[in-house]
Amino acid sequence: MSATTPSEVRTPRAPAANTSSHSPAAENSAGTARLYRRVARRETHSPRSTVAIVLAVLVLLFFVYGGTEIVLNMLGLRALVASPTQVADAIGAATTDDSGTVLAVGIAAAVIGLVFVLIGLTGARRARHLLPDDRSVVVVDNEVIASAVARHASLAGEVDPDNTLVTVTHRRAQVRLTPSSGHPVDRAAVVAAAERELATAQYQPAISASVQIASQGKVGA
Repeated sequence: MSATTPSEVRTPRAPAANTSSHSPAAENSAGTARLYRRVARRETHSPRSTVAIVLAVLVLLFFVYGGTEIVLNMLGLRALVASPTQVADAIGAATTDDSGTVLAVGIAAAVIGLVFVLIGLTGARRARHLLPDDRSVVVVDNEVIASAVARHASLAGEVDPDNTLVTVTHRRAQVRLTPSSGHPVDRAAVVAAAERELATAQYQPAISASVQIASQGKVGA
């Protein structure tokens, strides 16, 4: 009987394939993660529908005006603003103009075009934040966050909730307190309470707190 060759005692490759990142379970997990990211972006960003509609209307009006000028010129009637011939002559004269007018117009047109491109690529951010969750997408309105922060800030500063105003933006929670006359507020305690509430929830993106205390108290507050 012949001796066993090294190739005959090697470990089969099938078990190793089960741990590959290309397994069905891994691909399903990656697909779920991509779906969650799309849903999260859709819920935290609004489409630029208004800007797109305005731009489409402006382009449509431009073409309608251009078509009207062409028809009037073909009929031998007076132009509304400038005939196609006059426009062509003006463009030809501009190319031979040594002044900076042409350059300024070109730069302005480029800036306007860049602005529209950026507006189209970046959606407007909604007043919402995300909560970390591996099995779903949890969205919280900024008003709910502001209410929670205001409750903790008013308790820490011993200020009436009606005299506590919280404004939550993308990255910051601005707390404004109006204490009672003759009742000082521990600003450090209020900041700590607000930061603790924000850190416990772990909002995404993260929010930092800033506290502003009115210099003049409110009588009977």
